[in-house]
Amino acid sequence: MQTTRVTEGTQPGQDIPDLRLFVFALFFIFGGITSLNDVLVPNLKELFTLSYAEVMTVQFAFFAAYFIISIPAAAIVKRVGYMRAAVIGLLTMMTGCLLFIPASLSAVFAMFLLALFVLASGITVIQVVTNPLISILGTPETAHSRLTFAQAFNSLGTTVFPYVGSILILGSLAKVDATQLTGAALDAFRREETQMVILTYLGLAAALGVLAALVWSRRKRLAETISAQADIWKAFNLLNRPRFAFGALCIFLYVGAEVSIGSIIVNYLMQTNVLGLAAESAGKHVPFYWGGALVGRFIGAFVLKYVSPGKVLAFNATMVVLLLLVSANSIGAVSGWSLLAIGLFNSIMFPTIFALASEGLGPRTADGSGVICVAIVGGAIVPIITGAAADAMGLKGALVIPAICYLGILLFGLYARRRIGAETLINA
Repeated sequence: MQTTRVTEGTQPGQDIPDLRLFVFALFFIFGGITSLNDVLVPNLKELFTLSYAEVMTVQFAFFAAYFIISIPAAAIVKRVGYMRAAVIGLLTMMTGCLLFIPASLSAVFAMFLLALFVLASGITVIQVVTNPLISILGTPETAHSRLTFAQAFNSLGTTVFPYVGSILILGSLAKVDATQLTGAALDAFRREETQMVILTYLGLAAALGVLAALVWSRRKRLAETISAQADIWKAFNLLNRPRFAFGALCIFLYVGAEVSIGSIIVNYLMQTNVLGLAAESAGKHVPFYWGGALVGRFIGAFVLKYVSPGKVLAFNATMVVLLLLVSANSIGAVSGWSLLAIGLFNSIMFPTIFALASEGLGPRTADGSGVICVAIVGGAIVPIITGAAADAMGLKGALVIPAICYLGILLFGLYARRRIGAETLINA
């Protein structure tokens, strides 16, 4: 028999400023850490002399965690509540950061993949917590705008972290050509180059520990209904709702496309027919991609108060497809900056797709968040396909893969342009 209890604190639907600040901090740090993969990919590609398809296993290891952990994470939220689940996620992230120490000391690629998987498992829990949590910290009518504004802090993290990471992680790659080294010399080079990776992730582990302690101190601020038992597989029956299923598919497509573009940006800008930059300089351009998303989310938070979210989503997806076509069929600055400009139009996509898909779920919002986070596995699968396309057709030709993904998002925006009526609300 399933039993529930309600914890002490302020009821959902009310504004709790200090909790919003913590949620903003969570968005900032998990966004920043995720974007560090865009800097780590060219680093590991060089150190381990990998093909594009092989190095995309970095993203596969990271985003596979969403497929495996999301539904169990939703069950954890039901059992312990949003705030305690956030602490679990932060401590798991801290463990993943600490695993970069043995990974770097061993200079074994598989160890990096393990560290990334554990780190991403913690981020998955945080994702399952934060998206519905920010939605309930206020009125349902402004949920689209509020989630987009919260995602702006995610974009702030993705703007700051790659710039600093490119200096720390990519700064010395140009000094030695790893393809010319073998045996003990190559192993020594790998260990030396990964020392900054150790320091970077040690700093992140310390920050995550502090944030976990702060969230724990506020764990009783929100009144929550906690279930003694949770059927984690029941969540998938939400896929019987066409709007929710289409939205979950679009999360798969969007994350896959966004991660694919972010993963190839450094190598793309290094091409002689684009900007011809060195690795560190190209890495310093990544924040323009994520910074565009930051600006776009502040703009989007305002626009979404007055314009149908579905229409805004369709417009932005159209613009991204056009920018991909321009980048693939041009050279020089036009090619490079049109790719970087995609970040501006990516800005509102994840929160808008999430909110549109989740409309009407009511008390099953946590279940919906878990299923949607499973769909983030697109960040593991689409980049592998994009990497294989890059090996076969070059980086410009590979842009056709994310373009197909954005066409699907365009269709969902048109499909979901009307708000769900109150009569379709799920109550159980």
